[in-house]
Amino acid sequence: MTYHFVLSIHPQAQYDWDKCILRHPITGERPDFNEIIAQAVGNEAGSYLIRVNIEVQVLEKAALGQSETVSLSSTKGTKAIASVKSQELLAS
Repeated sequence: MTYHFVLSIHPQAQYDWDKCILRHPITGERPDFNEIIAQAVGNEAGSYLIRVNIEVQVLEKAALGQSETVSLSSTKGTKAIASVKSQELLAS
């Protein structure tokens, strides 16, 4: 399975949880790796000893610059706020 995420690294962020952020590129939601791994084993009940390989390929790098705050609506009726660079908005 291949998944795509947007990784944002902000070493000078005020809060630790804002220093390294991994988000889905369309929904802006943070990935739930427990759910992704459960899907990989077919969501079947049981205990598993698993090996997870992480291979990272940088597809595009945008320099840190001015960012815009965008409100993203999901189908569940909740809203997520994501910081998106102007270049990323133009690409979508």
